Amino acid sequence: MIRLGSLAGYPFEGPRVLAGWTPPATPGVFAIMYRPDGEGQQYAVTYVGHSDDLSTEPFPFRHPRAACWIKNAGSKWKLFVAAYEIPGGLTGHREQIVRELCAVYRPSCNEQQFDQAWKDEWITEYSAPTTGPLTTRREPGERRD
Repeated sequence: MIRLGSLAGYPFEGPRVLAGWTPPATPGVFAIMYRPDGEGQQYAVTYVGHSDDLSTEPFPFRHPRAACWIKNAGSKWKLFVAAYEIPGGLTGHREQIVRELCAVYRPSCNEQQFDQAWKDEWITEYSAPTTGPLTTRREPGERRD
């Protein structure tokens, strides 16, 4: 599992190698990622999308933005996917999550970008069962300290 989003609030399954992934037949949000350092544990989010049925998406490489993913990763074998299943979730809910992830990670293969609607200082630190530290950086290639 990898947590993505502001305050790492969304528990995505994965990351899994995109070339061998079998998407579930459920509504959800997906993130396409690669490792900027090759074999490291950090991932860069290059695309975020959503679907009413993930199994109907043209994965792994017939998606309209797949060429961009491959270019960023350097090879189709270096791409990973993480999925957040939202059974019963409405399209608007999934779109809101995609907008938030785009604002946080600025994935270069998304045609539409969103500004971050919040600032870190607006949210004080707190602890809850659904929150945790970010497991990826906001900018591709940025290193964790």
